[in-house]
Amino acid sequence: MSRVVVAEKISPAGLDRLRKAGHEVVDLAGAPREKLLAALADADALLVRSATKVDAALLAAGPKLTVVGRAGVGVDNVDVPAASARGVLVLNSPTGNVVSAVEHTFAVLLALLRRVPEAAASMAQGKWEKSKFVGTELAGKTVGIVGLGQVGSRVAARARAFEARLLGHDPFLPAEKAREMGVPLVPLDELLEQADVVTLHSTAMGQGKPLLGAAEIGRMKRGAILVNVARGSLVDREALRAALADGRLAGAALDVFEPEPPDPSDPLPRLPNVVATPHLGASTVEAQERVSIQTVEALLEALAGAPYVPAVNLPFRGLKDADGAAGWMRLAERTAHFLASLVGGHLQRLAVETWGMPEDLLRPIAVAAVKGALEKNTPETVNYVNALYLAQDRGLAVSETRHEEAGTYARSIRLSLSGAGKTASADATMYSGRDARVVQVDGLPLEFRPEGTVVFLRNRDVPGVVGSVGTVLGEARVNIANFSLARGKSEGAAAVITVDSPPPEQALARLRGIPAVEEVRVVSW
Repeated sequence: MSRVVVAEKISPAGLDRLRKAGHEVVDLAGAPREKLLAALADADALLVRSATKVDAALLAAGPKLTVVGRAGVGVDNVDVPAASARGVLVLNSPTGNVVSAVEHTFAVLLALLRRVPEAAASMAQGKWEKSKFVGTELAGKTVGIVGLGQVGSRVAARARAFEARLLGHDPFLPAEKAREMGVPLVPLDELLEQADVVTLHSTAMGQGKPLLGAAEIGRMKRGAILVNVARGSLVDREALRAALADGRLAGAALDVFEPEPPDPSDPLPRLPNVVATPHLGASTVEAQERVSIQTVEALLEALAGAPYVPAVNLPFRGLKDADGAAGWMRLAERTAHFLASLVGGHLQRLAVETWGMPEDLLRPIAVAAVKGALEKNTPETVNYVNALYLAQDRGLAVSETRHEEAGTYARSIRLSLSGAGKTASADATMYSGRDARVVQVDGLPLEFRPEGTVVFLRNRDVPGVVGSVGTVLGEARVNIANFSLARGKSEGAAAVITVDSPPPEQALARLRGIPAVEEVRVVSW
């Protein structure tokens, strides 16, 4: 059972799933930060939404934390590098509130175009001012969409239904994908100059720099409208206020602010040509439940030790075949663990090669190999999140090479590990996509499953070694499950012996005392 601290209001449907899975839920929604920090002292996981600042200080207060779940699309309130350095997974719900955000984009845009808030307020006062609130149609307008990800792409589809002309800007989107959407990609300046409506669906900029500063807002078409249902930090608030106040921009529809909530004296939300809502993009019953359940399901997988969880801060992208990839990652991790046991001492270099493998598997396999190599050579907890950070700290250089063609096997990996003046290498593959095997060690055809306990021997190739080894293990009541033996080109030989239980120290001393035996290592997984 894990202890999960919940810092903000999360849908009961998600919390119920945690409890049914046997985890302890500590609900601190609305509690002060001091109480939250105290509760994290023995917490395994943390669930937040957008208000809790998961910074380095908060992470330090949770020495047992393994995962932070952010119930929402972005992770702007989470210090992801700090979490990664500590080996803490950061999860979110990238699609949970997409539909709600898309619909709210059009809700505030149409409310602004048709002057709905003003007209509703007038009606509430008993007035009938039909001629006063003449609006503007969206049909025929040019809508410029900045950011064509999950939300922006859906905004494009719906804007087309309104018979609007589309322009898009997204430096990360391939041109062919944009063509499939039917959205011409243009530079940001061109979009700003041509669009009647500019709607933002981008991620936050670095170093606190807004995407739309005074210069960018100055390039916008006179009489244009700005919609921001993404992030308040994308827009220079003062530059926007000035452009709205002097009439250069016809209006703005805003759901997000920087900071949140805005200062009550901030004049921007009160301008007559502004429709402002208090960050309601994800505030629908359906979205809250989806976000909660999606985040909790990923959290449950992480707490259960799933080999692959689509976390924000994994050092590789989402895998097309996560189940198949997990097997190869596990094989790489166990093979590297085996090699680290042979090399011993300070590890200096790890070379990872793949043959006949998809391109998206190279980095996951390399990360898993680093984890396997380091986990017995460092006091810190090593996982897929912090493995590369720790490799850099420990001076372990990692190289990755992918061979398009098949090698000896249709698909295989080779790991070479060096340190303390020694080098060891191993080839590994999967039979029938399921049966993981190491098939070669230091160029010798030694085949075994990397599981349980194995005894690795190096010896001179002389008669009687196998019998002597078998006698020692038999007298120690250690049952041999498999004995893989290989001879080198010179007088050397090696063996990997799979045993049912680790040999006692006395038996290992006897093995090392056999005249022809040069090295004995025991490796357990």
